[in-house]
Amino acid sequence: MTNRATTADVIVVGARVAGAATALLLARAGLSVLVVDRAAPGTDTLSTHALMRDSVLQLSRWGLLDELVRAGTPAIRRTTFRYSHADVPITIKPSPGVDALYAPRRTVLDPLLARAAVEAGATVRHGVRVLGVHRDRGRVSGIDARDVDGRRFTATAPLVIGADGRSSVVARAANAATTYQAINASGVAYGYWSGLADDGYEWAYRPGAASGLIPTNDGQTCVFASAPPRCVGRGGRAAIDAIVAAASPEMAARVHAGGDPTLVRSFAGEPGYLRQAWGDGWALVGDAGSWKDPLSAHGLTDALRDAELLALAVIAMAGGCRERDALAEYEATRDRLTLPILTAADEIAGFEWDDHRITELLATLNASMAEELAVIGELDASPVG
Repeated sequence: MTNRATTADVIVVGARVAGAATALLLARAGLSVLVVDRAAPGTDTLSTHALMRDSVLQLSRWGLLDELVRAGTPAIRRTTFRYSHADVPITIKPSPGVDALYAPRRTVLDPLLARAAVEAGATVRHGVRVLGVHRDRGRVSGIDARDVDGRRFTATAPLVIGADGRSSVVARAANAATTYQAINASGVAYGYWSGLADDGYEWAYRPGAASGLIPTNDGQTCVFASAPPRCVGRGGRAAIDAIVAAASPEMAARVHAGGDPTLVRSFAGEPGYLRQAWGDGWALVGDAGSWKDPLSAHGLTDALRDAELLALAVIAMAGGCRERDALAEYEATRDRLTLPILTAADEIAGFEWDDHRITELLATLNASMAEELAVIGELDASPVG
């Protein structure tokens, strides 16, 4: 085996949404960035697809929204919440940089961000398995990895960013502490229907069940069904049909009329968490640092939010700001914005709410999104915008 060594200003482990977006912004700021990812480019992954207003604003500001639209991602101009007692439709009002909401397939969004990172000057290598980090006098200073051909190599950098998901190698190797641990986890079964009649985002909640319709690429709609894991079981079409019917008979009738899905998958659930965001020579972003139950439909939005917050912190470090000051500010902002969403999602995932309580929890999520949008809006004039 040939050992090779490479150096960079920053190494990012993970080339999906959080990692690719962070790399893009750092490369645009003039830093040398190496990104490695175990998966092949463009592979699919578990996702609720939904982008909220602040993440659409970011993609617009970064010059990527038009490409997302050209890929056939439908504009979403209406959200409907369906409860036992009422349906509540909400029109998405245009605002600067945000004409609508979007819900891209990950086979579209992830490669788009990775290509943009490469165009900005980052080096992105797929098929790379990170074996661990190495240290210099206790400080993380690089990675040990194996490339797609099976050859071992090392890469060094003053900062290693873990954007490698819930089972983050970087988080584990850095001994990142869990600072908040949720209790509940919902089970999810979901699939993709073609030609399904929908009207933007549709979310349905009744005691014991939740479901949604999310229009996405190629004329398809992602239908998700969520309930306590014991009710989801091994998933499949039968689980989707039963749970959607329990959450919204009206939505269930449309799903039934829509025929058969092209793909059905399930997720057994995992309680949410918040991890320590940084340490000597390392930082975490995306699911590596914080995981929220999919019922929050907020994973992608938070990944893009935190990518920009972390990129700004790293750019400040390159400009002379002390690491501890820049990264501590990133962590404080991330935690302030994340914890209300994480705790509300934890309670929703427990499925012990009634009709009144679910509206309160969704109002908490909405207020949190408004605060996120205010923070993202203030970054308009940032060097990564």
